[in-house]
Amino acid sequence: MKNDNSNVKKTDAKGGISLFKSNEIMMLIVLIVVIAIFSIMNGNYLTYNNMTNILVAASTIGMLAIGETFLIIAGHIDLSSAHIVSLFGVMTALLINGGMPWPLAMIIVVVVSSVVGLANSCLVNIFGLQPFIATLAMSQVCEGVAYLICSGKSVPVNDVVFNEIGTTRVLGIPLPAIIMVILFIIFGLVLSKTVFGRSVYMIGGNPEAARLAGLNPKKISTILYVIAAMIAAFAGVMMTTRMHSGQPAGGAGSEFDAITAAILGGVAFSGGKGNLAGCFIGLLIMQCFNNGLTVINVSSFWQTVAKGLLLIAALIFDYFRRKKLA
Repeated sequence: MKNDNSNVKKTDAKGGISLFKSNEIMMLIVLIVVIAIFSIMNGNYLTYNNMTNILVAASTIGMLAIGETFLIIAGHIDLSSAHIVSLFGVMTALLINGGMPWPLAMIIVVVVSSVVGLANSCLVNIFGLQPFIATLAMSQVCEGVAYLICSGKSVPVNDVVFNEIGTTRVLGIPLPAIIMVILFIIFGLVLSKTVFGRSVYMIGGNPEAARLAGLNPKKISTILYVIAAMIAAFAGVMMTTRMHSGQPAGGAGSEFDAITAAILGGVAFSGGKGNLAGCFIGLLIMQCFNNGLTVINVSSFWQTVAKGLLLIAALIFDYFRRKKLA
């Protein structure tokens, strides 16, 4: 059993080096090309203000992408994350307006969100539903509850200090973007440097081998669903402070952006491969691309089409990458 674990480590290390050379460097080149093209098309694209706008816009999706990356590597997925953002963003606004101090409101919504993660895990691990179907159903539940508790209207937040968090800048960099980067670093180290991180790769790459090695895939996936839900709720809090209100549809559609970022960054949709460094580069590519379309005045309808095509391209790229590895 000891030899099996050492072999897994060697395989992971080799896979990490291979991905770094072939995938992440290539993605960095793609990022530079995307920025260069839009800079040529519009001189205002590569400006400080626009770059910070890209980072702020990326902060919510980036947080969701962290949870999605862990789950996809483990062979799962979460389509409820976007509406978790909306639900707990609205809940945060309602609690603060009800007189609760914002730090306590933040802690409560993040802790309570773990219930949604547990519910997703129960649907998948106890009732045997496919993650795609289970989390899609939970997404509808969260969306409905978000609209019910605010009667379908946005909830303006009346706490000045809380509202300032979303607009605060540290050395000229927006605080939400800094928090996102810190989360990427922390969870990136967890994924790449800890036993738990290696377990995530094992259950995604070969669940049966993981069981024989003494791992409990259901327990690990439960932890991942809970973490993903809590990160999504925290992203909802950050969106609320940035928009100065809780929006019942504020996170709608962002789960697909998060998945696109992960797949673009080299996370294998079939599980067992990928890392958060690549996911971060994929996030920047996607956000620079989306922002570039806005800057050159592409219709919002065509932007939706382009985002769908980008996800298709990411999945096709993942297919050829897996084929090459095979």
